[in-house]
Amino acid sequence: MRPRVIVLSVASLLTISVAALALIPVAIVTLFRARRLYAAVASHTARLVLRWWGVRVVVHQDRAFPRTQTVYVSNHTSTLDLFVLVALALPNTRFFLSGFLRKYVPLGIIAQLMGTFFTVSQARQAERVRIFQRADRILRRTGESVYLSPEGGRITTGEIGHFNKGAFHLAISLRAPIVPLFFRIPREIDPGLGFDARPGVVHVHVMPVIDTSEWRIEQLHEHKEHVRDMFVGWHRFGVHHVESTRVSELPATAKAS
Repeated sequence: MRPRVIVLSVASLLTISVAALALIPVAIVTLFRARRLYAAVASHTARLVLRWWGVRVVVHQDRAFPRTQTVYVSNHTSTLDLFVLVALALPNTRFFLSGFLRKYVPLGIIAQLMGTFFTVSQARQAERVRIFQRADRILRRTGESVYLSPEGGRITTGEIGHFNKGAFHLAISLRAPIVPLFFRIPREIDPGLGFDARPGVVHVHVMPVIDTSEWRIEQLHEHKEHVRDMFVGWHRFGVHHVESTRVSELPATAKAS
């Protein structure tokens, strides 16, 4: 492993560990109820980690992120995705993440405090159903938004992988619109499954809202494949045809959502 990777990995781990340790007493004092505060700290931490690695994030969007309940989905190609997603500071949003990430204890602590729904592998189908049913009940009660990766895992070829149905099932159940986020990470900076990100720019394209109010569960597969086809098109042909009236670079620090 190159010295640069070792130094930046240690710096990143220390940054995340300090954030986790700082959040624990805050969470106790706030009775573990101040998720927006914890999310703001997580966003600041993610932006700082990206800055360590020299990764800038440029967001292209034609309107602000919705303040009403929304299901966010994106392509998932890289380890960078997690930090970019948290750095975006999506308003009042919980995340679905692989339970595997809890083995990185500081990261697991922060994610737990943010109200993350931890998933299990597709092989444990009954347990996955229970996790999604619990998430549905919580989101219905709180009105919070949620992010899920339909691909499940990182597709390091850069292609758009198979889409799972969980995000679309939730959107139908909650009667919530879907906002697709298309990540374009240049191959020369993309660490893939690893951690060796190189300096460069990640572009996040916030695509038009998809209305799900008329969707029916009987057509779940068709809806899922329609959204996947959108991602395939953006990947193959680019997203330059989508009007972006707001192009902004994320600052090194995050504002509370």
